[in-house]
Amino acid sequence: MKKGVVFSVSLALVLAFCVPAFAQPNVKSVETISIDDFDTEKEEFAWKVQASRFVAEGFPKQQYVEAIPNALRAIYEKEEPAKVLGVNISFNRKGENWFEIYPVKADENGEEKSYEYSFKGLVDHVDFWVWGANYKYKLEMMVRDVYGVVHVLPVCQLNFSGWKNVVVNIPKTIHQSARLRTAPTSMKFVGFRIRTDPDEYVDDFNVFFDQLQYTTHVLADIYDGFDLNRFSFDESSDNTSENTSEEGK
Repeated sequence: MKKGVVFSVSLALVLAFCVPAFAQPNVKSVETISIDDFDTEKEEFAWKVQASRFVAEGFPKQQYVEAIPNALRAIYEKEEPAKVLGVNISFNRKGENWFEIYPVKADENGEEKSYEYSFKGLVDHVDFWVWGANYKYKLEMMVRDVYGVVHVLPVCQLNFSGWKNVVVNIPKTIHQSARLRTAPTSMKFVGFRIRTDPDEYVDDFNVFFDQLQYTTHVLADIYDGFDLNRFSFDESSDNTSENTSEEGK
């Protein structure tokens, strides 16, 4: 019996180490992609802030500020000064106030329209740095799934002082890929929303963001023949088909 047990264990170990390579997770498909590091203004999109009805006159304000979290200072290698995105807000009264920070892009007429950043692959989590002023405000992140539904994900309470690195795990219940090829091919980033606590001061609040990025499985939805999802008709082929049909009449 002992020999049989030893043989079984040995066989199990051999099989464990002899599993075909294609059965193992493809670690190369996991990448961290930057949405914005805020050091330079992006050509793809810009950032805009909008607030609820009781926002004070002249607010919200936003600008790029020369700053960086200490944890990132040692690995910063660019020649230009490091920058972060800052927002200053003030409301006329306490209550359930809110403001949103979201991407925008100019249309053909030069008018800014909201722009939703398309993630690549199946996103595991989004992480970024946020500077808190120790106010009892709630930070949320909004994403749109492939079926057009916007999901509001809780991030953290901003009742801390200084920089904090936060990680937002994407729930498995959010559809990042669709069964039908005609559906959108990826989840999208809509923006951030910050809500004030009804009992908290609202006369002057600052918040800053840095190093917005995400970790994703870029090859999770790629298969042999993926490029055929978008079929493009060749005009010469169409003419040939028409001629063939007419000759056969």
